[in-house]
Amino acid sequence: MALVTPEHEEIRRSVRDFVEAEVKPIANDLDRQNKEIPEHILKKMAELGYFGVIFPAEEGGLGLDYIAMAIVTEELSRGWLSVGSVMTRNIITGTLISANGTPEQKKRYMSKIARGEILTAAAFTEPDSGSDTASFKTRAVRQGDGYLIKGSKMWCTFANRANMLTVMTRTDPDPSKRHKGLSLILFEKEPGDDFMPPQLTGSPIPTIGYHGMRSYALQFDDAYAPKENLIGGQEGRGFYQLMSSYEAARVQTAARAVGVAQAAFECAVKYAKQRTQFGQPIGDFQVIRHKLAHMAVEIEAGRQLCYYAASQKDTGKRSDYEAGLAKAFGAEMAERVTREAMQIHGGYGYSMEFEAQRFWRDARVLSIFEGTSEIQYEVIGRRIMEQQG
Repeated sequence: MALVTPEHEEIRRSVRDFVEAEVKPIANDLDRQNKEIPEHILKKMAELGYFGVIFPAEEGGLGLDYIAMAIVTEELSRGWLSVGSVMTRNIITGTLISANGTPEQKKRYMSKIARGEILTAAAFTEPDSGSDTASFKTRAVRQGDGYLIKGSKMWCTFANRANMLTVMTRTDPDPSKRHKGLSLILFEKEPGDDFMPPQLTGSPIPTIGYHGMRSYALQFDDAYAPKENLIGGQEGRGFYQLMSSYEAARVQTAARAVGVAQAAFECAVKYAKQRTQFGQPIGDFQVIRHKLAHMAVEIEAGRQLCYYAASQKDTGKRSDYEAGLAKAFGAEMAERVTREAMQIHGGYGYSMEFEAQRFWRDARVLSIFEGTSEIQYEVIGRRIMEQQG
């Protein structure tokens, strides 16, 4: 049975129309100026239901499957990686609450997250801890009817414009508890570059690519969150709650990789048809045609891995293996494809005037965030040993 249905292809056409009309005309200029995604783009995405594509109708979403999510993400990322990525944050927080939240948390937040009325950001990574989640040091100490959060977070993308941060904290100070001492707390805030001093301050981290959303170093200094904002209402569950949501995020990241690679491929084909050397289009030369052929093979392999992982996620069964395969391959595939797109452009590929360099710079982040390639291979390797044991 085909994974992609005619209904899925209709979704693709709809998203592509939006991207062609609203995103592609502005993406290169805004990237060059290191500007953020315009507010009207975010509002239109909310109106079209992109933030809630996988959430059921009773939670305010479209009630579609993970393949639909992958297609939406792929097409948005084909226009601009940041536009395909802004929904990642709502997917992470939304899946966390939908799967683990108390009835009150679901009622309070889910419809607003699904409709894009609340935009969220993930505050997980710390200055000295990225992949080693168990070593997180940010503390949440009980104070009256809530928690005081204290500590530092890094790489919190979209933190300034988010209405809410999903914060991984240590609610049990005993270091021997490791993962079992971690909890997830929802910290509500007003959007804005000033944050909430002195309780919460943030400074942007300059990056070579992935423009459109800024990543921040955050400092929590006794920032208050009510106890009702502890996801699930029980301490010590945060790490285990997050691991399941990461499956969805990694499928979505694989789709982002496919979208960036597809955009690079399309601009390389266009250039190969227009650029002439030795009296003919460079696309007539075998070496260029073979480059394009290899790019097409890799993109389609990444796409099918992504859709397969999405289909496995739709079964409701554990799918970290499939998500890891799709994310690891897709991220590294996007780097190879975008490099070749630049190579086909020759010197112009290194020029900010042409968009090939944007895809290359954006692709580099894909094997780092949402779990590095090294972490993906560890997950994959462990599952192989389990399955073959």
